[in-house]
Amino acid sequence: MQAYEIRDGFGLDELVCVERPQPEPGPGQVRVRVSAVSLNYRDLMMVRGEYNPRQPLPLVPCSDGVGTIEALGPGVQGLKEGDRVAGLFAQRWLDGPPTADALRSTLGGPIDGMLAQQVVLDAHGVAPVPEHLDDVEAATLPCAALTAWSALVTLGNLHAGDVVLVQGSGGVSTFALDFACMHGARVIATTGSAHKAQGLRQRGAWQVIDHRNVPQWGKAARVLTGGEGVDHVVEVGGVGTMAQSLRAVRPGGTISLIGVLAGGNADLSLTPALMTQVRIQGVFVGHRASFLAMGKAITQHGLRPMVDRTFSFGEARAAFEHVASGAHQGKVCIRLTE
Repeated sequence: MQAYEIRDGFGLDELVCVERPQPEPGPGQVRVRVSAVSLNYRDLMMVRGEYNPRQPLPLVPCSDGVGTIEALGPGVQGLKEGDRVAGLFAQRWLDGPPTADALRSTLGGPIDGMLAQQVVLDAHGVAPVPEHLDDVEAATLPCAALTAWSALVTLGNLHAGDVVLVQGSGGVSTFALDFACMHGARVIATTGSAHKAQGLRQRGAWQVIDHRNVPQWGKAARVLTGGEGVDHVVEVGGVGTMAQSLRAVRPGGTISLIGVLAGGNADLSLTPALMTQVRIQGVFVGHRASFLAMGKAITQHGLRPMVDRTFSFGEARAAFEHVASGAHQGKVCIRLTE
């Protein structure tokens, strides 16, 4: 079977398609024939060597993928050949707070990921996906969707009538927009693109702020809430955007820290968080129980993820380059089967 590996070093030039023997499931494992994967910024950082420069190589990248179970190892119950499942990002995080072991069980680093025609996963490390989604759409759920769900629902105590601020129109942000609207919240979105602003409004955003023309967008978001501030910020920028997020959030509100897309080494003061009792919550995707709850909600509401573009298996490098360009809105995916 074929798989992509980062082989002798980091970088997109080192991402190569190789032949591997068919993997065989051991006790408590299943073999999945992968039909589609979706890309996260983490996957790009892993290929570049920016996420974990000490990651042992070779490594099959990609944390997200969906496929069909084609073989069961000894002792597997509750699953059968032909079941369509997603591989869960943290293979051994079933519920509750994360453990050190669970945080070491993540696909696409340190464990081989989903960019392969066949993968072997823990039986508890797969889960069913909503039937109304096609394989490409379903492949977007394990990381981006679950991160947004964890931030707002599992950890965020989201209520109808809340105001949620999302940054940009990447996978986590568009899912956060979807889930906030699903729960009756209003969403303020930021973007630097008029085209993306239109897409965010069509998706349900209440207000959109152009952060290029309004660099003090945190103040602008507070004005839009009558000076009160937003209830929840889905923070994907990190240090580079945190100061504006602290300006946008209300006293006692929540900032879910998810990404570091904005980079930078800004001189950041956390005094505003202290003085207004803001809760800054780190979010590391989520556990299996949350994934199952999210799947039920997606099914009930008939939600379809925002997919920007789908590449073929042979175009894997081009897919990573598209993510690196930042031109996408929603998820970038790779289809492994016709």
